[in-house]
Amino acid sequence: MTLRRRGEKATISIQEHMAIDVCPGPIRPIKQISDYFPRFPRGLPPDAGPRAAAPPDASARPAAAGAGRRSPSDGAREDDEDVDQLFGAYGSSPGPSPGPSPARPPAKPPEDEPDADGYESDDCTALGTLDFSLLYDQENSALHCTITKAKGLKPMDHNGLADPYVKLHLLPGASKANKLRTKTLRNTLNPTWNETLTYYGITDEDMIRKTLRISVCDEDKFRHNEFIGETRVPLKKLKANHTKTFSICLEKQLPVDKTEDKSLEERGRILISLKYSSQKQGLLVGIVRCAHLAAMDANGYSDPYVKTYLRPDVDKKSKHKTAVKKKTLNPEFNEEFCYEIKHGDLAKKSLEVTVWDYDIGKSNDFIGGVVLGINAKGERLKHWFDCLKNKDKRIERWHTLTSELPGAVLSD
Repeated sequence: MTLRRRGEKATISIQEHMAIDVCPGPIRPIKQISDYFPRFPRGLPPDAGPRAAAPPDASARPAAAGAGRRSPSDGAREDDEDVDQLFGAYGSSPGPSPGPSPARPPAKPPEDEPDADGYESDDCTALGTLDFSLLYDQENSALHCTITKAKGLKPMDHNGLADPYVKLHLLPGASKANKLRTKTLRNTLNPTWNETLTYYGITDEDMIRKTLRISVCDEDKFRHNEFIGETRVPLKKLKANHTKTFSICLEKQLPVDKTEDKSLEERGRILISLKYSSQKQGLLVGIVRCAHLAAMDANGYSDPYVKTYLRPDVDKKSKHKTAVKKKTLNPEFNEEFCYEIKHGDLAKKSLEVTVWDYDIGKSNDFIGGVVLGINAKGERLKHWFDCLKNKDKRIERWHTLTSELPGAVLSD
């Protein structure tokens, strides 16, 4: 103890201050919650068993020495040790061990083992789900895609929401020719569209080899639209004339195969109707619509129109031409032309149909064509034969355009 003179202020050292105000008792380490639940890689070690009984002399000495003066901190420490021993002994085998077990290598921590299924569930949670249905109308060669709703989409805007829309592509051959899209819904992560998009000119062959790609995107007025997620459905999974409903988790963007078979490239398709009218004594040729036309302009579209000829055309008076449809690859014409001719003479004729892209100030571009007649093959021959066989009956068929048209002059 330090002596001080009369009138002198008492001073306390920093050690005395800490001992008096901050550390009233002995300092013990704080137990962690993990100390009460020991972790073992493959169960408990074989030598874990009930706590061995302490020797009598060892227990007697502390008991005699500390009798009547146990502090609360000592009691708490012993209680903690009892709990440790209890959990350490729990689950151990009561029977004798057959022998010393070989040392086991330490197990890898869980974070070092990737969860293969976790990525899919994470994407599903982060990107959202999409509900839609598909129907292949075999009679009308149409694929109806009804986009119902989406749930839990990934936020894409600063306000924590998105402006989602859905677009469709047919693979292989994804382009503007076969792209369809829904309207955009503003500021929502749970949009409901209930919108049906239809592909025309779909054949049984398409249903075997094509895949429908469905993408959900966020529309942005001042930047490029952002991709949210997608799913792909092979059309061979669908049954003709049966609606199939889907509720699928969106996935990250998948790469599109650039090495597609070039033989599968098409110039487009055209829906033609034929009817021989006994009343008008002539052949009625209807140009209904085209689908998936090749893009001929720099903007990725075409300005298509259709021309028809009945060959051989000695007088050069058989030319008919539809109106021009601007900036589209899926034009709808619904125009009909009449060729006055006797029914018996049709067997000597062939119908030439060509599709062109209209250009201002330069020659028009040839897109594709098809020839129906007695010298044709496949569906083109069958269509012509059915027309001759069934008078006064309108017969519609889809035909694939070809880039080469034998006997035709490829200029307008």
